[in-house]
Amino acid sequence: MLKVGTWNVNSINARLDRLKAVLDRHQPDVLCLQELKCTEDKFPYLEVKACGYEAQVFGQKAYNGVALLSREPLSGVAHSFEGCPSEDARYICADFRGIQIASAYIPNGQEVGSSRYFYKLDWLHKLGLALKQLRDAGKPALVLGDFNVAPTAQDVHDPAEWAGRILFSEPERAALSGILELGFIDVFRSLVTTGGQYSWWDYRQLAFPKNHGLRIDLILASQDLGPRFQKSYIDRDERKGSKPSDHAPVFAEFLE
Repeated sequence: MLKVGTWNVNSINARLDRLKAVLDRHQPDVLCLQELKCTEDKFPYLEVKACGYEAQVFGQKAYNGVALLSREPLSGVAHSFEGCPSEDARYICADFRGIQIASAYIPNGQEVGSSRYFYKLDWLHKLGLALKQLRDAGKPALVLGDFNVAPTAQDVHDPAEWAGRILFSEPERAALSGILELGFIDVFRSLVTTGGQYSWWDYRQLAFPKNHGLRIDLILASQDLGPRFQKSYIDRDERKGSKPSDHAPVFAEFLE
């Protein structure tokens, strides 16, 4: 069995004890992290190693930052894809057991119509082009991360309230749909058909206790991996307790 996960940790060093607990509780083969908020030299390699994981890191001071934590050595590590905007540390990928695995942190977009919003749409478009190349090459692929887009109304606690807003605007959803239409599958949604399960809740307005959330942390798999899907779930409990990330980890299991 292959088990992978993704988590926007919202500062790796602020959440280090929680990371250790997540690794111990879930025992993933690969865990993709986003929003490290540290440079490579500030990453807690020794602590992660003590948990049984190697880390490949693409960091950035105070913002962004992505990593791949793996039980086994990774090969072919890259910090970008063809056409990837280079100013932010938002993408890292590597080969793991013949599968291309990427941790991606898609830009938030700030506000619909802003320059950062169009940057986000361009980022998603270029990611789609890179994934199309993988598809055309017949390379099995998994892209895990904080996509900052809720795919459907089922993934939003109040679709009417969020209509036209950042994270749920039609152009954002269309950009994500374009990636799925290339031959990628939203693993969680393919296995879990009920709504009301989210991966992100705002820190404000008691959003988490009220379950006013969005499912924006996704695991996308190339179609050739579809027959191997076994299970996918969100660790909602990780959002509880003292000083949590505003995101919960998401996991998926595949037959080898």
